[in-house]
Amino acid sequence: MKKTFSNRYIFIYSAVLVVVAALILTVVAVSLKPLQTRNQQAETKQMILKTIGVEATRENADKLFDQYISVGAYPSVRPDEATEEGVHGSTPLQFYRYDGGIIIPMRGTGLWGPIWGYLALDSTSTVVGAVFDHKGETPGLGGEIATDKFAARFIGKKMDTQAIHLAKNADHSNPYEVDAISGGTMTSNGVTAMLEKAYKDYSNLTSTTSPTSLTSSTSTREEDQQ
Repeated sequence: MKKTFSNRYIFIYSAVLVVVAALILTVVAVSLKPLQTRNQQAETKQMILKTIGVEATRENADKLFDQYISVGAYPSVRPDEATEEGVHGSTPLQFYRYDGGIIIPMRGTGLWGPIWGYLALDSTSTVVGAVFDHKGETPGLGGEIATDKFAARFIGKKMDTQAIHLAKNADHSNPYEVDAISGGTMTSNGVTAMLEKAYKDYSNLTSTTSPTSLTSSTSTREEDQQ
């Protein structure tokens, strides 16, 4: 004889199943959160190190970051309040020192979502390294900002009296112009806006402290650690 179940039984069984499944997913998400946070922090450190030519892995990112980089807060923020919200965070409150200059973080919005990056500047506000990334720009178009080829366009450009901007058929002799992304107008506009915001932050920083004094020397940091 075929067994039948009442509507009440089916409802209760389904509700219990949903609750159990939700609990399992919550436990998994909470348990994986620390690992996700560490991976995100390692990715951020890898990007920062890459701007000064230091290739790092997730395994050695912390060690290399401590070796080459120190963290500073923008003047309007107390050092103990400076926080970096990670790769997908809002406008960051920190800049980064290296032996030769500083690295400024950038955050913006592309066509499909967040874009971000870092510029390494020497004591003359000349770009010596750059790295960009995105959350969902179109591969082959806006997604090109994540390539080394795109980042290389910024080497030798200046962030002293104005921001670098992207332009179609850019004048390569102009220290403030970089070729825009072919077929990626909205992403290019987002990168330009992001650079302008970063320039304002950098200008505010250097208006109170000279670029030269912002430099962190490796030798000084080693002495501080002794």
